[in-house]
Amino acid sequence: MAHFAKLGTGNIVERVEVVSNDIATSEQAGVDFLNNLYKSRDVWKQTSYNGNIRKNFAGKGYIYDQTKDAFIPPKPFNSWVLNETTCRWEAPVVRPTLTQEQIYNNNYYKWNEQNQVWDLTLIPKPFNSWIKNEDTGFWEAPVVHPNDGQRYNWNETIQNWELVE
Repeated sequence: MAHFAKLGTGNIVERVEVVSNDIATSEQAGVDFLNNLYKSRDVWKQTSYNGNIRKNFAGKGYIYDQTKDAFIPPKPFNSWVLNETTCRWEAPVVRPTLTQEQIYNNNYYKWNEQNQVWDLTLIPKPFNSWIKNEDTGFWEAPVVHPNDGQRYNWNETIQNWELVE
């Protein structure tokens, strides 16, 4: 499947559409198909999940930089700097690597913009009924998630999975 980002004012991505590879035999063929479909003359740019096309997979709010021919995500913090090669934002301080113990204890690093540091943080327990799997260190529901390809949400009141309609 081919993916195309619709560009709006300021080359900001408004949405991403999927087009069959049978139709999108080239970028122009995909653009023509979408403009025919929507009876429009919108600007579309192809994007790809693996970053082979235009550095990053486009998402709503990304900016298409014509000079770099790349999709650039929104800047997460004022202090972050754009890596000109990857077109991704990077913190001014490299994120520390978690130790195995920190991973087991459900820690992660969260950027602290005010102090310009990475704060070690704990992933909170998702629900009171969930238990930590001592083998993996991950939080798990007391009832096994149905693995039938459908979407479920955890309902803490009844302590069971509910099918998302």
